[in-house]
Amino acid sequence: MTEACDLPAIEARRLIGAKKLSPVELLDSCLKRIDQVNPAVNAVVAMDEARARKDAKAAEQAVMSGRTLGALHGLPVGIKDLEETEGLRTTFGSLIFKDNVPAKDERSTAAIRAAGAIVLAKTNTPEFGAGANTTNKVYGPSRNPFDTARTCAGSSGGSAVALATGMMPICSGSDTGGSLRNPAAFCGIVGFRTSPGLVPNERRPLGWTNLSVRGPMGRSVADACLLLSAQAGFDPRDPHSRPVDPAIFRDPDPVDLASLRVGWTVDFGGHVRIDTRIRDTFLDRIKRLAPVFKSCEERKLDMAGGDEVFEAIRAQNFLAGHLEKYRTKKELLGPNVTANVEQGLAMSGEDIAKAHVRQTQIYRAFQAQFNDIDVL
Repeated sequence: MTEACDLPAIEARRLIGAKKLSPVELLDSCLKRIDQVNPAVNAVVAMDEARARKDAKAAEQAVMSGRTLGALHGLPVGIKDLEETEGLRTTFGSLIFKDNVPAKDERSTAAIRAAGAIVLAKTNTPEFGAGANTTNKVYGPSRNPFDTARTCAGSSGGSAVALATGMMPICSGSDTGGSLRNPAAFCGIVGFRTSPGLVPNERRPLGWTNLSVRGPMGRSVADACLLLSAQAGFDPRDPHSRPVDPAIFRDPDPVDLASLRVGWTVDFGGHVRIDTRIRDTFLDRIKRLAPVFKSCEERKLDMAGGDEVFEAIRAQNFLAGHLEKYRTKKELLGPNVTANVEQGLAMSGEDIAKAHVRQTQIYRAFQAQFNDIDVL
């Protein structure tokens, strides 16, 4: 028999609205699963069980009294430990903030609560999200749900593992260089990197950079869309933010696959090294899927210099966010943060200018691809 915590978020929310599943019952199921599984994988870190139980009871009463329910009403959610949560320990994976308890939610967390979700726990992350891993000096490493001797990737690894093991139906994440996508791939769930500003972030120190974004994670595309419908919105504090109707993500229009012009690339013009087995599997899938679409053709892409661009812009972000910590509390910082700050300090204005020029060239070349394809 399926446990309540294993239900898709979409189905759990439907059952709650139909008075066939109590938010209290769902929370109890999630807590039981956390007790059973989390000691082995270390995905869930700080928890607020007392407030979650109080909120679940209130959510149950709202259902029974016939009140209007939010899109996430009664769903327990894990919040990545880079996002501030009112009254719930938020460490950013850093010893510097090991005892930090924010007085209020940041905007993305507040939006999830406002949609009726029950913030149950924080999910693990590397220090300040630095690195394609999920380990830090506060909580230690999160482990892959399929093989605990292996990595779950990162930096949203705690959220990915919590989802894959049924500890919560939805979790938040963020992405700078793959932090939503890599752990999703390693753990068999869905992580979606959103367009800059779609999920506003008022805490980003360099407001006009587009490298880091917030985004949803779920066990399916539909579940991720449901969470995104709560996260998305307009906030003038984020320069990338624009007015948006979040409801479009709750019931996306179906797409006629036979009308799509699809482009594909194995390795972005040789820019990305691909394991032979992955390459062969990908090419096999392309061959099988091609007849479904209107057209499906390989595209030649020039990504030369992409690594250097990413490193330079990432270093800028680390200088903006962590230089003062580096200067005053370096002994408490981990190696990834230290290396990124020092990389930034070693760069010249010329290095940064060249990186932004090349980023713009790559962007424009990508946009040109879509003159005759719909999807890459």
